Amino acid sequence: MKAQLIKSISKHVKLNSEEENLIDVFWKEKMLEKGDYLLRNGEICRTDNFVVDGTLKAFYINPETGKEEILYFAVENWWATDIESFQKQKASIYNIQTIEKTTLLQIHHDAFQEMLKQIPKLERFFRVILENYLGSLQRRIILNNTLDAEHRYLDFLKNYPKIAEKVPNYLIASYLGITPEFLSRMRKKIQAS
Repeated sequence: MKAQLIKSISKHVKLNSEEENLIDVFWKEKMLEKGDYLLRNGEICRTDNFVVDGTLKAFYINPETGKEEILYFAVENWWATDIESFQKQKASIYNIQTIEKTTLLQIHHDAFQEMLKQIPKLERFFRVILENYLGSLQRRIILNNTLDAEHRYLDFLKNYPKIAEKVPNYLIASYLGITPEFLSRMRKKIQAS
């Protein structure tokens, strides 16, 4: 299982066998059942989480409407962490919950800092991960501000086909900022054309 994380790291940073063994020491496996919470609003995110298998959603409960607003999804080989809460060890403002049975590799905050001291080249790997995450957030903001719902949905299908296969449509609708009914009508229109 840790081989999957090492393979992900190796796309950006080459590790020697001693460093690979250290990865094995720092990261621990965690299994979650469907519907389990990895993190709840108000808790401190104590772990960085690499998704080995399964699907999670990060969401915020809108205090005015009481509705769940999806921030992101995490599938195999992705990360599911509240970065600000993890880095600053302060309370999270959102939730992370499994959509299906999920296997994670986790590292606690203090162990993460120690791992970076012992394997300094991992700083580069996590910088690349954060840059990719920031780029995807910027892209999402731009698309939400410039594209209509249909084009946002088509872009979602194109860029996240694995998520589209695994995640219920009502959650995709929340991610896109539309109602499930509107998404259903849009899907029928797209299929008809």
